[in-house]
Amino acid sequence: MRIAYLDCFAGISGDMFLGALLDAGVDPKILHNAVAALNLNATLQIEKVDRSGISSTKVHVYEGANLAESTQLPEQAHRHEDEEADPTHQHTHTHQHHPKTQHQHKTGHPHTHDQEHAHNRSLTVIRDLITAASLPPAIKQTAIQTFELLGASEAKSHNVRVEKIHFHEVGAVDAIVDIVASSAGIHALNASALAETGHPVKWFSSPINVGGGMVDCAHGRFPVPAPATADLLRGLPTYSAHIEKELVTPTGAALIRALAPTFGPQPGMRVEHIGYGAGTRNPKNFPNVLRLSIGEADNSTHSIPSPTELPHTHHDHDSQTVTVLEAALDDLSPQILAYVSEIALAQGALDVMLTPVIMKKGRPGTLLTILCNPSDSLALQQLILRETSTLGLRIRQDTRVCVDRHHTTVTTPYGDIRVKIGTLNGEQCNIAPEFEDCRTAATKHNVPLKLVQQTAIAAYLK
Repeated sequence: MRIAYLDCFAGISGDMFLGALLDAGVDPKILHNAVAALNLNATLQIEKVDRSGISSTKVHVYEGANLAESTQLPEQAHRHEDEEADPTHQHTHTHQHHPKTQHQHKTGHPHTHDQEHAHNRSLTVIRDLITAASLPPAIKQTAIQTFELLGASEAKSHNVRVEKIHFHEVGAVDAIVDIVASSAGIHALNASALAETGHPVKWFSSPINVGGGMVDCAHGRFPVPAPATADLLRGLPTYSAHIEKELVTPTGAALIRALAPTFGPQPGMRVEHIGYGAGTRNPKNFPNVLRLSIGEADNSTHSIPSPTELPHTHHDHDSQTVTVLEAALDDLSPQILAYVSEIALAQGALDVMLTPVIMKKGRPGTLLTILCNPSDSLALQQLILRETSTLGLRIRQDTRVCVDRHHTTVTTPYGDIRVKIGTLNGEQCNIAPEFEDCRTAATKHNVPLKLVQQTAIAAYLK
């Protein structure tokens, strides 16, 4: 299994994520082609930079005219020891433009309200722009989902309907390019992993450093993280350390929310590629980079002790973010529902539930609910949309808390039976013989299934 691990010790932004993908080996042509498909007269400029002694990749987005005006690499032209926040790190908002007000782009070239107004795009306009691009459906889906997450958080922050949100900075060309190019890079890694292993990349992430201090938004000064960013990070593990600057941008927060990684320490893996994506600032003694490590899962007992060796130690199952996929169906054969459930479990779903419901017009239906790791979400979404009759599905992120679990084997008159033991804070709280072992033994010895289960529990307690 291929693993991608994000180390967000300096936060995350759209350009940092792009730089990390490229630095870890994603073909730049993939990102350039994705940008060209948008027909926005935009292009990427990629360079190697230094961030507190760390060689990293910096990605700049230029619109056609501004690119022609640039005669040297941006890092050389605008090098500061600790410059103010990258303009692409600003926040979406709804506000009234004032005529003839000048704004600064990341290129440093001012332009007036008439030019800026073209960047004041609604979510519908952005969705249509991406849909019209000559890109694979999976890339479009991830990019649109990312913008929808941004829109939902902005709408909540401003207490308006999402249709009323008109993106300003995040509707600008550079942010659209960041998100679409990032989506292309994500799916390039997935395609490579599927070709090599038959499984998509599983994404993991460290807790996210949001930075500290105050940030200037359209409606005043706010503590870091700003309102929309804070909403996007809701439920994810975050902390504030090392630097009094904004480290997570709305675009970065939306990308990691769409990516839905499993959070925690780096899992057991044999790292093959390491990429560093540079942020715009270059503060002293703090490498402003996002690190991406890509490699193969390593589940050898030499590097990862088994649960039975450490029965009272907390591990990744204690608390984790899971994705819940739901669709209500009133026009689908029960045979297909059963088939989809089996396939979902085979593709890595943690659980599948079929709940009888009464739908509109009094029709009996079935609520299909799939619980999965965030990294498996995209493949299972495609399964539901391809195999069932639904025209859409609901997706949400939940946090679950689980007891520590391990197995042991007991000997009974009916053969060896595996028993699952659950412990909470080091105390045993549940004992459950494995059903399939018990069923096999009951069939073989022609005895009641419940007798085998009771015998296995008694053998364990002895």
